[in-house]
Amino acid sequence: MTYLERFLAVMEYRAVDRVPNWELGVWPQTRERWEREGLNTGSFHWDWFTGEEALGMDRREFIRFHGGLLPPFERETLADDGRTVVYRDEVGRVRRALKEGESRGVRMSMDTYISFPVTDGRSWEALKRRLQLTAERYEPGWRELRVEGWRRRQHPLIFGPNCTTLGFYWFARDLMGTEGLSYAFYDQPQLVHDIMEFHADFLIEAAKPVLAQTTVEYVNLNEDLAMKSGPLLGPECYRRFIFPRLKRVVDFLKSHGVRYVAIDTDGNPEPLIPLFLDAGVDILWPLERAADQDPMRLRRRFGHSLRLWGGVDKRVLAQGPEAIDEHLRELLPLVEEGGFIPTVDHTVPPDVSWPYFQHYMESKAKLLEGRL
Repeated sequence: MTYLERFLAVMEYRAVDRVPNWELGVWPQTRERWEREGLNTGSFHWDWFTGEEALGMDRREFIRFHGGLLPPFERETLADDGRTVVYRDEVGRVRRALKEGESRGVRMSMDTYISFPVTDGRSWEALKRRLQLTAERYEPGWRELRVEGWRRRQHPLIFGPNCTTLGFYWFARDLMGTEGLSYAFYDQPQLVHDIMEFHADFLIEAAKPVLAQTTVEYVNLNEDLAMKSGPLLGPECYRRFIFPRLKRVVDFLKSHGVRYVAIDTDGNPEPLIPLFLDAGVDILWPLERAADQDPMRLRRRFGHSLRLWGGVDKRVLAQGPEAIDEHLRELLPLVEEGGFIPTVDHTVPPDVSWPYFQHYMESKAKLLEGRL
């Protein structure tokens, strides 16, 4: 089967030679550890979303699109005490970061967010000029260079690389912060409505020129709207502010040749999943196991309407071959049933050794064929 035939068969619960082999990636600190353990990292290109041939991953292609602020804010260091640095990032947020353990711009701990660019209607109106849909958001010459290949593809085609087609909560949270957005739902509801409506228009208009030239297999909305014990907003709040905009976007995408729509969120979004499904969403990932997102239980609760990606507990990968194999065997019924693509439930952390990860990939290859 081609990469595309395999993907579509799994998504539609049809017979398949094997399930697609996908992974998200690794922390830079993990990469450094693997280098110390003997991996020649030059044999990898490290963009695992598009596939890593040396590890037997399936190919995917992501249509280039820049969904962030253009122009971005100028990155600026505001203070540096040797241990921490305070800086303004490209979104206009002021953050304090711990310098120790940083690798390739990725830190071992989350930054402390001090301020955000949107606090009221005036600051939101000022920011809109950075969210215009200009040609520079797309690959130069894409119509002449890419369209014919997209139409002849034998692999899944996706509009927008990871974290470029942002979901509604993520988009607003980036601009206002978790606390600021949480208050704004109640104190500035009209502002939040305007942000959500603007973003729905942005997503639709961004996809229009591409979908006029080609179909795509899926669009992924990055949301990260949940923590370990539950979502960061309740179902009624979601229904009021996000649901109608999400449904409008999904309806547009599917009426213009997009087969599936995915929502990516860490944590436990389970109280909101019925609303995702009502809006026409097909896929949830990466199913964080530390937040009780057990793919077997989710399948029992939501049935075949909800396709599931992820669900491999990254914590188990550090426990060695026996634990890894036992964990993967638990997923065999879902692999056999379909509508499920197992991957690590986020990027691989640095407590996972290269030998253990090699074993995971070897065992997962057997799982994907239904023979572990």
